[in-house]
Amino acid sequence: MFGKANGVQVKTPEQIALMREAGRVVARALDTLRAAVRPGVSTLDLDAMAEKVIRDAGATPSFKGYHGFTGSICASVNEEVVHGIPRADRVLAEGDVVSIDCGAVLNGWHGDSAITVAVGEARPEDLRMMEVCEESMWRGIAELRPGRRLGDIGHAIDHYISSNGGYGNVREYGGHGIGTEMHMEPHVLNHGRRGKGLRLVEGMCLAIEPMATLGREDVVQLDDGWTVVTRDGKRAAHFEHSVAITAEGPLVLTARESDRDKISSMGFVQPDR
Repeated sequence: MFGKANGVQVKTPEQIALMREAGRVVARALDTLRAAVRPGVSTLDLDAMAEKVIRDAGATPSFKGYHGFTGSICASVNEEVVHGIPRADRVLAEGDVVSIDCGAVLNGWHGDSAITVAVGEARPEDLRMMEVCEESMWRGIAELRPGRRLGDIGHAIDHYISSNGGYGNVREYGGHGIGTEMHMEPHVLNHGRRGKGLRLVEGMCLAIEPMATLGREDVVQLDDGWTVVTRDGKRAAHFEHSVAITAEGPLVLTARESDRDKISSMGFVQPDR
């Protein structure tokens, strides 16, 4: 069983450990995909690789079949922000950027994480946008401590994005609670006011996922009912981690080995390998 605080699922340390197992599966899948991204690979190729890693671990892709979604990952290229449907004819080219969102459920518990990867030689402006977006995620994660407020997370993300190059900060989409379901309360905005909103308590688990753009923040959904693109056609980046709030600080449940130094430098709880 699990508790609730203000309508939000609260997990025990044992349940958080189970979520870390699901998070490890997602981390392995994303590591596999990062290594596979190159010109000539289709987003459907990446989808098949991810599904194999997830199922080989005894887990199930969270996304596949979710409200009719056909992929095991979301693969969003260039001006596509989120929810891109993997396709055989969506072939990566030199200089593209691809955002890959991946989820897995293991023993009834979900993990959810996203990365943006450059294809081949990246444009400097894309790399800088990606760096700012990823760092804004870490700034948001740093606010996941008992007693702080939901608005503190959004404020930290928005302030970092807006003060480091003036990138667009997509507002229509954001993070969410996670646990026995992939998307749970609360909705975690990527903007907000400090000291406002839901009070965070130990045992809450949230997915923190900023989306930054090279142009304006306005987005539109395509006719496929899923893919969200920038209205001005400028490129976008998307990063996400699932995180547990503990008495000692944030615990990144979907941490990859490459995150260990960052987690250490920010003073977060170091996840087991």
